[in-house]
Amino acid sequence: MSAIAGLSCFTGRSHCTKFYGSTYEQLDISASIIQGSAVGPASYVTNAANLFTVTDGNLTFKYADDTYIVIPAANVSSRCAELDNVDRWAESNNLRLNRAKSVEIIFTGCKRKPTGSLPLQIPGIRRVTSIKMLSITMSNHLSFGKHVREVMASVCSLSMFYVYKAVVLSKLLYASPAWWGFTCVTDRQRLEASIRRAVRSGFYASDEP
Repeated sequence: MSAIAGLSCFTGRSHCTKFYGSTYEQLDISASIIQGSAVGPASYVTNAANLFTVTDGNLTFKYADDTYIVIPAANVSSRCAELDNVDRWAESNNLRLNRAKSVEIIFTGCKRKPTGSLPLQIPGIRRVTSIKMLSITMSNHLSFGKHVREVMASVCSLSMFYVYKAVVLSKLLYASPAWWGFTCVTDRQRLEASIRRAVRSGFYASDEP
């Protein structure tokens, strides 16, 4: 579905906010994405159906209201062109690319040094060494150690046995098929030690898988 078709779904419609019994003034929908609404993520998926890269070999991944552009090293010179393309697409759809919230991460192998110098930073775009995608933190060396540390820090204070499986274990295992294969021995030992502590404390049965 094109962006124009996505916008036409809301033509002539309005929306309002209802909070604690109070209903606020209705406003006309002027764009196909209503920020903060239940239909916002789905609207973005529909609206962004015609957002593509402009350089062969580059890829675009879109989820909810997030867009990721993956550029191989051979196309490093196309970075600005891809951002400009998103800018033009956003403007034509009554949206705006928030460059202050946009970041660039350059992935390199952790066991070998880069063969050349890193490209210059794009003006107005922060370059980071780790990025959080769908609540999973990944470093520029394809390491998930920071994710494991953040998970451990967020669950270490939860000690009641009746919330362990519902909260702690689900946090430890969230999206694990996607990142477990990238963890190192130290990361896995930290996670397994957490399970052993839970068993010793009676929060988790030792015969559970």
